Amino acid sequence: MQNTLERKQIKQIDFNCDLAQSFGIYRNNREFDIMDYVSSVNIACGFHAGDPVSIKNALLRAKEKNVVIGAHIGFHDIQGFGYRQMDLTEDEIEALVIYQVGALMSFAKSFGMEIEHVRPHGAMYKQAGEDFGFACSVAKAIKKCSQWLVYYGPAGDVTLKTGEYVNIPIAQEIQLEKTYNADGTVDYSKKDLEDTPQCIQRLKDLLAHSQVQNNEGGKTIVTADTIHFSNKLPNALSLAKEARDVITPVPVNYKNVYESGWVG
Repeated sequence: MQNTLERKQIKQIDFNCDLAQSFGIYRNNREFDIMDYVSSVNIACGFHAGDPVSIKNALLRAKEKNVVIGAHIGFHDIQGFGYRQMDLTEDEIEALVIYQVGALMSFAKSFGMEIEHVRPHGAMYKQAGEDFGFACSVAKAIKKCSQWLVYYGPAGDVTLKTGEYVNIPIAQEIQLEKTYNADGTVDYSKKDLEDTPQCIQRLKDLLAHSQVQNNEGGKTIVTADTIHFSNKLPNALSLAKEARDVITPVPVNYKNVYESGWVG
């Protein structure tokens, strides 16, 4: 379906990043630096990563920076940091999603904040982009927490159809460092691009034509509501900073209201 989309200019888009993924002695003391350049943050819920103090600090910093907050959920796989796929029943998926989202919702509420979206992590993110049934199980659980939460998923048919089937608001996500298959799904066999100028050119192509680089040497048309900036990459901060020079990001809910014509 991706190739049947109309090529168009993107005028409003969200930038998101993951936060509070520290655990025990494993710390990323510079992760907050990127917050100056994004419009949304995904805060780990203490399941695949994160601890109460890290989560609290991330929430307070997000409030200070006035960025939208969301829950970053994953499989409970500490040794694999949530990057190992797990075979779970629908009941188990529902329980782990509600447990994580509910925890962050309560934590945020204590500081007078509300979460607006949910983004899967690692193996959960990959499976949600490839397995329609799994993605629907995740989305249904998110909706049980709140019908207003936006489900962030990899751009493509699976996320689109999940949104339609579950009747949940979605945000289709692109990652500038990734190479895509011709159908618009991520090619996980390719190494992440760590060249900032090339990634910025990819951003400009995406904004101008709704296109991403594919593994056949061409471009694939996609729908893009948000761009993810990974704190794992050594050039993450410079990439986010230069990307913001290209376009000022806006949260997904603002983007949706803007496109509806309610704001100018």
